[in-house]
Amino acid sequence: MTRETTRIYLEKGRTKIVACALDWPGWARIGTTEDRAVAALTAYTDRYRLITTGAELTFAPGPIDIVDTVTGVNTTDWGAPGVPVAADSGPYGVAAAQRAVAVLQTAWRTLDDLARSAPRTLRKGPRGGGRDRDEIVAHVIDNERAYARKIGIRHRRFPADDRAALTALRAEILEVLGTPADGVPLTGGGWPPAYAARRFAWHALDHVWEIQDKS
Repeated sequence: MTRETTRIYLEKGRTKIVACALDWPGWARIGTTEDRAVAALTAYTDRYRLITTGAELTFAPGPIDIVDTVTGVNTTDWGAPGVPVAADSGPYGVAAAQRAVAVLQTAWRTLDDLARSAPRTLRKGPRGGGRDRDEIVAHVIDNERAYARKIGIRHRRFPADDRAALTALRAEILEVLGTPADGVPLTGGGWPPAYAARRFAWHALDHVWEIQDKS
């Protein structure tokens, strides 16, 4: 199997740095220095591989290539990738759209499985403010509804256990992010599709891994 160069970028906040894979939605980790952020990202290679395997994607990361560095925002210091990069203004092609859909579907399926199988009460710690399983799942869903506005989708707030509403929301997200496009934000004041795919996938996977670690 040919190992591809792993293109990443660094988003530098005041207190945290996010290392984010440009081509693999959701593969992003934080550190207090550039080296620690990159080390955290590479340390999650095998965990991310479980997602790509579930998505039936070929994942053969090679040497790290830092292709961009951007100044972060307050969101960055919360540990989230909060800033689009220059590459996001380019075409969002068929391969990128298909990869985003496959990763998102697998991330959501994994989260849904954990919502049923993980302990209701999780070990407490600094991550997630000590939330338990159902609170984390509700947080992810509510943020997805908010994120969806950044790609032109609007839904009323709904309970986390409203499966019909959640299915409808996620279907619209997949339809938008599964459609090739240029790099123009998908709505006024919104996000370009490549960045949106990374942000949706990062948030779902970050909390998947949190639940797993605290179970």
